[in-house]
Amino acid sequence: MAKQRSTTDWPMIFAIWAAGLGVAAQYGKISIIFDRMELLYPDAGASISFTVSLVGLVGIIFGLVAGLFVNFFGYRRSLVWALWVGAGMSALQALHLPFGLFLVSRLIEGLSHLGVVVAGPTLIAALSSNRDRGLAMTLWSTFFGVAFTLLAWLGLPLVAGFGLLSLFAAHAVIMAGLALWLGIALRDVPVPPRTEFPSLRSLPGLHLPVYRSPWKVAPAAGWLFYTCCFVSVLTVIPPYIEEDLRRFVLAAMPLASIASSMILGVFLLRHIAGVKVAQLGFALSACGVLWLWVQPGDPLACIALAAAMGLVQGGSFASVPQLNLGDAERAQAGGVLAQAGNLGNTIGTPLMVLTLGLAGFEGLMTVLLSLFLGGFLVHQFLAQKRKA
Repeated sequence: MAKQRSTTDWPMIFAIWAAGLGVAAQYGKISIIFDRMELLYPDAGASISFTVSLVGLVGIIFGLVAGLFVNFFGYRRSLVWALWVGAGMSALQALHLPFGLFLVSRLIEGLSHLGVVVAGPTLIAALSSNRDRGLAMTLWSTFFGVAFTLLAWLGLPLVAGFGLLSLFAAHAVIMAGLALWLGIALRDVPVPPRTEFPSLRSLPGLHLPVYRSPWKVAPAAGWLFYTCCFVSVLTVIPPYIEEDLRRFVLAAMPLASIASSMILGVFLLRHIAGVKVAQLGFALSACGVLWLWVQPGDPLACIALAAAMGLVQGGSFASVPQLNLGDAERAQAGGVLAQAGNLGNTIGTPLMVLTLGLAGFEGLMTVLLSLFLGGFLVHQFLAQKRKA
């Protein structure tokens, strides 16, 4: 399957990207109504935070295993069944499950999420020509930002008109529609032969060779530094922005990141490798932090920082097929990428909040600068390992 293509199957790529939007909404549908979840579960107390974190926890633990499973179960089948499972969980959530069962459904959604984020980019890379692969992978990299934007535009008005449970019901319908659509559309897509699934006893030992590979682990290594920063920046920076400009800046930052990926990032990927684009993004992000350090909360500095981070986003996903030529290797790299992303999203915001409490704004800027420089340097280190 990972062979040279002369043309790019754009309709199929957009269909798979739509599946990415669906599973990104598994995070977003809770995030946008998190402050109102206590209306559904008034007795949950502090445990309400698990409604968000459990999806990511599954990715941290089973990210690489998901890559192995997709190789064994098949890319088409994994993608479609992950969508069906996600649709089923949202449908159950719309029935206002007891809190314990709701948390179980969120764990299962985490598995659904992994199935799509591992199989999806591997299929997209295989359906793209060499010339268009950077654009296709950059398009995939926008699925989180676009999904959250759509949820803010469409999901919140739906909740305002029909209540919280309507959001879960709408998500179930969308996921089921995507499963039906892709179940039919993917029938004629060529797939690689399945590999044998390793025994459960051997799974721990299979992680180490992947983590040691400077080809498979490189996209994930940089992605860990990126995900530690992106959501946390959107969380901790707003209080420093002037109140009358805050809403505009918070809306503009994700859009600037997406625009940077799709315009400047795609242009650069036609001329230089994805790792180099990611490194450029890290370097420019460090410059953005220095700008914010000098002018805390400056709107242009915030938007420029988000735009710089968009280059990391596109370059990281584009580097997966560039560094890994086989489908199995790409799936493993995608699994580790998902693992790193969930870990970064989980630890990033608590790290920034703790830093703010202990060392104030200067401490926060120091940590952000260190993370962006760390992302640049880890790519430099792994590039040297690949040359050795």
